[in-house]
Amino acid sequence: MKIALFLGSPAISGGTYVIYEHASRLQKKGHQVTLVTREQVQAEEYAWHSSAHGLEWLRLEQAKKKSFDMVLATWWQSPFLLHELQATHYAYFVQSIETRFIPPDPLGNTIKQDLCENTYSYALPIITEATWIQEYIYTKYNNYPQLVRNGIRKDIYTEQGKTVAPRKPGRLRVLVEGPVDVTYKNVPASIRLAKKARADEIWLLTSSNIDQYDHVDRIFSQIPIHQTPAIYRSCDLVLKLSYVEGMFGPPLEMFHCGGTALVYDVTGHDEYIIHNQNSYVVEQDNEEEVVRLLRHLKENPDELARLKQGAAQTASEWLGWEAAADFFEQALLKIAAKHPTSREYLKRYTEELFATKKSLQHAKAYTLFVDREKAVWKGKQADKNNFMEFYWDSQGNFTPENSQCQYYPSEKQTAVTFELEVKEVPLWLRIDPSVQIGILEIECITVHNRTQDIEVMTFQEPDDFQTLFLTGDAKWLFPDKKNIIFSYGDDPILLLPVITEDQMAPGETLALSVTIKETGIQQFLRTHQLSFPDTSLNNELAQSRWKRIAIAKATSLKNRFLHALQR
Repeated sequence: MKIALFLGSPAISGGTYVIYEHASRLQKKGHQVTLVTREQVQAEEYAWHSSAHGLEWLRLEQAKKKSFDMVLATWWQSPFLLHELQATHYAYFVQSIETRFIPPDPLGNTIKQDLCENTYSYALPIITEATWIQEYIYTKYNNYPQLVRNGIRKDIYTEQGKTVAPRKPGRLRVLVEGPVDVTYKNVPASIRLAKKARADEIWLLTSSNIDQYDHVDRIFSQIPIHQTPAIYRSCDLVLKLSYVEGMFGPPLEMFHCGGTALVYDVTGHDEYIIHNQNSYVVEQDNEEEVVRLLRHLKENPDELARLKQGAAQTASEWLGWEAAADFFEQALLKIAAKHPTSREYLKRYTEELFATKKSLQHAKAYTLFVDREKAVWKGKQADKNNFMEFYWDSQGNFTPENSQCQYYPSEKQTAVTFELEVKEVPLWLRIDPSVQIGILEIECITVHNRTQDIEVMTFQEPDDFQTLFLTGDAKWLFPDKKNIIFSYGDDPILLLPVITEDQMAPGETLALSVTIKETGIQQFLRTHQLSFPDTSLNNELAQSRWKRIAIAKATSLKNRFLHALQR
């Protein structure tokens, strides 16, 4: 079969590793396998995996010109892209319920989480790696996924082999695994608890690009897969206190390399971890118990050896990647034997989801607007949460993958700065300066080449802003003052002039800084002297009348949106 898999990121992660393993083995079985990404991928981005280089890599625009027998979505945003590729069959490979990965929005906005959750409602055949995911999707969406558990590289994850440093009898060497800046991986707390338990050594295996971390004796950053067994063989235990997982691999890898694990009772742990038999399992956030058990293992080498023996038994019974790939291939063949999912249905359902999302966003924006204006009217404290988004792209096709977001407070002038390592030029830049309905006063926008310490472009004088393109839910408030914007929705957009090769080069660091003040309409009127068409009223009465009309109009629009959603 000609098989295409969407890939969100080629970088080191457990989910990407699983995709590489299945894809490379499907190719060895004679299938033509293509990985499809939104952006151009460089070879060094997937060099950490030994088989990824042998796969075909295409950007989405290139893949649109081809036809496939099977296309698989592999992360929550990719079901929205399925209809863009021509294929006989479409499917969804679900490695976790990713709604749990999305952090809460300080504005109380759950639209992104809801959109993610809705991807599991597509009428698509699903393959998953964990029993709990299979049960979740069946119970909630009446769609029973095929279960294909992840394999393991039996050729490299072995008890015998090279070590970084041999284990030392009577000393407990703890390995913490995971990125340090992903909240649900809980790495900082894991290190803190290992230190509190007086572990003899604490090592960190991480996908984060760091070379030091407090209380860590050895750091292994962005290590290729084939080098990780030597790290596992050097440690007694992997401490993995994640809050969200699909079916995590590091404890199983440690089992194969002669160690054991201490984990939280996170989703997916029970696929192979058995408390007090091959590992210790602790209720989430019971930190005292984590410390107690670590100290118990440090003080009782025989207990540590017993758990290691149980872990080795589990490892010997677990399937390798070759067997897992066989099951994955069988799952695909079962899908191919059934009636295919309609491409037109995928397109229509995606459009319906985004139409609903847009309506919800508008309704939320108008609710926030009315609440703020009412609060100001009554002299109460208004919600000051806001955030700015920064997008970039080498072709002007802006996507969430190439974006950053920063929160800032409304009602006071604030400088918001983003940094980006440039990969390609020319480069288009986009700023979404607010998610609130209100007035935006932009004092200055600067783009700086940090590497060469050169100012690329600056917008500060009124005439400077003439070169910016304003679109989305926004209008210039005054014809002669292009730095003051009326944002009448949740998605105002500013497009900057393109960055050219003589301004930036690949590998250099770009810094974008925006000095901005966002306020509600009443707050803006109180600090600015404005003239009104109705000259029979004094300025104060005119402002009062204008505010009442604005609030009434917003309330009407809000009710219309809510009514439309209820139909």
